[in-house]
Amino acid sequence: MEILRNLEYGFSPVALLLLLAYHLYLYRKIRSDSLSTSQGLARRTRALWVHGIMKSGKDILAVQTLRNWTMSATFLASAAILIGLGILNIAVTADKQGALSLQLMSEFGSGHPGLWIAKLILLSADFLFAFFNFMLAVRFFNHTGFMINLPTDDNSEIKVDDVVEILDRGGTHYTLGMRGYYIAIPLALWLFGPLWLLAGTVVLIATLYRLDRGI
Repeated sequence: MEILRNLEYGFSPVALLLLLAYHLYLYRKIRSDSLSTSQGLARRTRALWVHGIMKSGKDILAVQTLRNWTMSATFLASAAILIGLGILNIAVTADKQGALSLQLMSEFGSGHPGLWIAKLILLSADFLFAFFNFMLAVRFFNHTGFMINLPTDDNSEIKVDDVVEILDRGGTHYTLGMRGYYIAIPLALWLFGPLWLLAGTVVLIATLYRLDRGI
């Protein structure tokens, strides 16, 4: 049991620090050389798309594209809130689940009930974070749907760059919501022990590194 406890308090902080360090690296990369990341490239693409739509007057195409994006964000938000509340319910009623389930879930961990509940709460918070960002994305997409159909003459109070900024906020929150789903994978594996958390973190970071690369 002492060895398992040492693994829990040794590998778990390492895995969480790896996740934090990678996202700090990604943030600095976006700020310094945005087009070398998929997030910066997507931001540039959205700006060009808005300029093209508003100058050409393709209102139907814009509404259809935003509708598809909104439906996707709504579905992911609904799934995130259901999963998050379900996990939170398990954490709250953990004392009623019985010792057997706790023993099975923490077989390779420290076996401390309080730590297992903390893992569930952290996993639930991650899904609630994803829900919050997806709902903000829906909000900004709806705003964009109204603004993108406005005239672009010099007398208009709303400029094209204003629409780009609103859509970019929606895209950023959508990306953060998806990031919450990705991080849920190693957090879920953490329920089975710190070794699973560390392995899941390494695989996730390697996958995200490929996905986050731009041109």
